[in-house]
Amino acid sequence: EKRKHPRATGRFVVHYRVLEEKNNIDITQTKDLSLGGMYLTTNRKFDPGTKLALEIRLPFDPDPIMIVGRVVDSRVIAHDLIYDTRIEFLQIDKKHINIIGQTIDYYLKKRV
Repeated sequence: EKRKHPRATGRFVVHYRVLEEKNNIDITQTKDLSLGGMYLTTNRKFDPGTKLALEIRLPFDPDPIMIVGRVVDSRVIAHDLIYDTRIEFLQIDKKHINIIGQTIDYYLKKRV
């Protein structure tokens, strides 16, 4: 196991777009979440290193969490339709790191 942070399986709504593209927002759900990143399904393949603007909604905060992330990997599941995409967080404020941590702790305890 090479991961630095534990991952919690959970379906959280995420809006995402390539950072440089203003009008190309899509919506999806996470497959899992950690303090360092997330795993989600996207409708297109992204090159590793692509920066994404992410907005995620979590149960412990009524407001969406804004994150800048970098694509680590994007694998085809159904060509031109579904891709499993791994994201590493690049920019996130301390308050939101704490909220993500609360969410992960809750879902990991729920699993036991």
